[in-house]
Amino acid sequence: MRFRFAERGSVFTEQTRRSVDKPRVIASSWTEPPTIRSMPKSAALIQIHLSTLLAGLTGLFGKFLDASPLLITGGRTLVGGLALFAAARSTRVSLRVRSWKDGAFFALSGALLAIHWLTFFQAIQVSTVATGLLALSSFPLFVTFLEPFFFQDRLRPLDIALAGMVIAGIFVMTPHFDSSNRITQGVLWGTGSAVALSFFCLLARTHVSSYPPIAVTFYQQSFASAFSLPALLIFPQPITLKTAALIILLGLIFTALAQCLFIAGLRNVRAQTASMITALEPVYGIVFAIFLLGEIPPARTLLGGALICGAVFAATYTHSRNSPSPEILERL
Repeated sequence: MRFRFAERGSVFTEQTRRSVDKPRVIASSWTEPPTIRSMPKSAALIQIHLSTLLAGLTGLFGKFLDASPLLITGGRTLVGGLALFAAARSTRVSLRVRSWKDGAFFALSGALLAIHWLTFFQAIQVSTVATGLLALSSFPLFVTFLEPFFFQDRLRPLDIALAGMVIAGIFVMTPHFDSSNRITQGVLWGTGSAVALSFFCLLARTHVSSYPPIAVTFYQQSFASAFSLPALLIFPQPITLKTAALIILLGLIFTALAQCLFIAGLRNVRAQTASMITALEPVYGIVFAIFLLGEIPPARTLLGGALICGAVFAATYTHSRNSPSPEILERL
């Protein structure tokens, strides 16, 4: 399973790293922000871990918020998009879209992002945080089998074996193949979210190399919001002060700040190391769900999750051994 890191809600591929780190002349390059002095590697690792922690805690908002997945998705992407716009302006990153094809890509990726978040929060609300997070962690399985249709990558025996581990993990997590069972519903919605995320990642791999990560994420969040919020006119929902405050917190801290921390940490941490850390995302989410929500996952959920996470760790480790070491990102 050729694991290619992509943080949910944003994309920063190996192709992006190389295109940024190796300057090239293009017809309309983005404006470089001021050079940032290199930080110690330990500080960069803390930033990556903190970003992963924030991403893992995102699932808890599906329980904290008395709101539909539609409102949560539309609200968080709207707030996150506005915060990223402010970050881009303050760092002088160009947000200009160079062609209508790039604009269409951003719109399509935004739609996939909206579907991903809608199904993810639905999985959390109908089941548990652990079920939603662990089912979503299966997305490398779908990336593995979809890559040959997008690129020239070939499946390896190890890819198929690790994909088998993921499938086994999903089956173990599913208590009954009955659509009325809430855990089964959570697994199905979470797996659907994983499928949407895999298409999102593969689409981004083909298009984002010439744009700065903040610009890409800004447009993805903005289009996701544009696709989600109008639906509230059809399915209106009252918004309380508590709901609005939690959505703003989700958009600012757990979306925009998490993205900025991850990008900053990548300046001094290799992409493979970062991808290994992000595999801890469901672990962080499950631990905090136990203490904050009292959700103790059953043994079969933990066993299935262990198979899924084990396959992701193994895929990431083998990819890092078989791939050349990436260069350190020095500027965005």
